[in-house]
Amino acid sequence: MFIGTLFRRYPLEIILVILFVGLCFAAPGFFTVNNQLNVLRNITMQGIIAFGMTMVIVSGEIDLSVGSGVAFAGCLTAWITEFLGNLIGLPAAIAIACIIAIVVLFCLGYTTGKIRQVFNVPTFITTLAMLTVLFGAANLITGGFPITSFPYWYNFLGSGTVAGIPFPVFIFAAVFGLVYFLMNYTKFGRSLYAVGGNLEAARLSGINVWRVKCLALGLTGVFTAISGILISSLILSGSASAARGWELDIISAVIIGGTSLFGGKGRIWGTLIGVLFLGIIVNGMTLLNVSEYWQYVVRGGLILGAVLLNQLIERLHED
Repeated sequence: MFIGTLFRRYPLEIILVILFVGLCFAAPGFFTVNNQLNVLRNITMQGIIAFGMTMVIVSGEIDLSVGSGVAFAGCLTAWITEFLGNLIGLPAAIAIACIIAIVVLFCLGYTTGKIRQVFNVPTFITTLAMLTVLFGAANLITGGFPITSFPYWYNFLGSGTVAGIPFPVFIFAAVFGLVYFLMNYTKFGRSLYAVGGNLEAARLSGINVWRVKCLALGLTGVFTAISGILISSLILSGSASAARGWELDIISAVIIGGTSLFGGKGRIWGTLIGVLFLGIIVNGMTLLNVSEYWQYVVRGGLILGAVLLNQLIERLHED
C-alpha cells in the first residue's frame, strides 16, 4: 500500500532514481564527479528555457521558436559587441548587447501573445513562423559565418566554474527558484493555471487572461535570450547554427515532467525532473556507445511513455 501510494505521488522521481542507480552500474564513468558536473552543465541552457516553457504550456499556449531564438540572441549579442566594442570598450559593449538581446526577445514573445489575442492565430502557427524568421535573421546578422567579437574572459559565463561548479548551473538554479516562486506563491502563477484550465471562467473571474499569456511568452523570451548569451559565451561567437532543434528537447522535458499540453496542469518541479531525466538518459546512452539514431528512438519513446504514465496516474487519482 505504502509503495503504491509513493509511486502515485512521485512516479518520475522514483523512475529517475532507478535510472540513475542502474547507469551507475552499467555505464563506465557515469558516477564520477566530472561526469555528474558535465551532466549539469549540459542540461542548464535547455533547462532555463524549459522553466519558461512550462509557464507557456500551463497557460494553454506553446512556443516553437526557442531554438532559433537562442541562436538569434547569441548572434545579436555578438553583432552589437562588434559594433560598439571600439566605441565604448568591450565590457560596456557586451553589457549593452546582452540587455538589448533580452529586451528584444521579451518583446518578440510578448508580441506573439498579442497576435494570438488580436488575430486569434494559434501560437503554434505564429511561433513556427517565428522559428524560420529568427533563423533567417540570425544568418542575415552574421552573413552566414560566426561573429567572433568576444574577448576570452567572456567565456566564463558559459564554461567558467565557481567552487568547482559550472557557472551556468547557478543561473539555472536562480531561474528555477524564480519560476518556482512565480508559479506557486504569486497571483500571476495562480492566474496561469486558471487561464490554462478554463479561459472563459478565468476571464469572468476578473483575470486579464491575455496579459497573463503575453507575460508568460515574454518571460520565456527572456530565458531564451539568457540561454543564447550563455551559448555565445561557451563558443565565444554568435552562430546562426547554434541550438537547432532545441525546441523539441525542451518541450519533451516539460511533457515528461507532467505538464499537460492542454494547459492548466503542470509543476515546475516536474519540469526539473524532466530536464534531469533527459540529461541523464542522453549522457548514459553516450557512455554506453548507443547509436545516435537509437537515442532518438529512446527519447521519442520516453515522451510517449511519460504522457501515458501521467494519464494513468490521473485516472488512479480520480478513482
